[in-house]
Amino acid sequence: MNLLEHCLVPDWPAPSQVKALQTTRHGGVSTAPYDTLNLGLHVGDDPVRVNQNRMRLAPLMPSEPVWLEQVHGTVVANADAAACRVVADACIARRRGSVCVVMTADCLPVLLCAADGSVVGAAHAGWRGLCDGVIEATVTAMGIAPHNLIAWLGPAISQAHFEVGEDVRAAFVAHRAQAAEAFIAQAEPGKYRADLYLLARQRLHALGVNRIFGGGQCTFGDRDRFFSYRRDGVTGRMGTFIWLT
Repeated sequence: MNLLEHCLVPDWPAPSQVKALQTTRHGGVSTAPYDTLNLGLHVGDDPVRVNQNRMRLAPLMPSEPVWLEQVHGTVVANADAAACRVVADACIARRRGSVCVVMTADCLPVLLCAADGSVVGAAHAGWRGLCDGVIEATVTAMGIAPHNLIAWLGPAISQAHFEVGEDVRAAFVAHRAQAAEAFIAQAEPGKYRADLYLLARQRLHALGVNRIFGGGQCTFGDRDRFFSYRRDGVTGRMGTFIWLT
């Protein structure tokens, strides 16, 4: 089986030494409701099957990815030195062959790379981490002038399906008034539809990252290709990977 046929390769002008991969829900051995390429050990799936799924990715990558224990925070791990199960929500790498990965099932995966191919990064940007600054923390850790970075936004829940409360809107607007543009009020008082993609683009633009790609695939709406926690509750996790060759 060619697992690469089931994965997405980001469409962005990254330098040739930067490689990235986005898994879908297809190509693995897990059974419902984790069918089939679930990469998350923390969601109730059989660990043997999860590890088999991870092993299926091995031929596509130069080394074992640094699997993070994600907590919706802003800590950035260093894949050049870290072991697996680091408590962090982002990862960077400067050494060839060090693989960064974040797992999602509605949250927004953000990939970053330097235009000269010197460093890469991946961030898990759920609304809380995005609001608290996980993108900013990742850019800072990369140590590259933001205007020399390129970003790719992977599959996430779209605004049409992402309802949040006033507390979420208020938290973003308190950080930056422009964030109000990313929320559409609903008929029920205090309810909004939030645009994670726009919120991420705003944060990136504010930093000076202007080359931003991706951001057009909805995990909730595309049941065939993607896991979605909001849609299904108990479900698997996809992986978004990046490394230098």
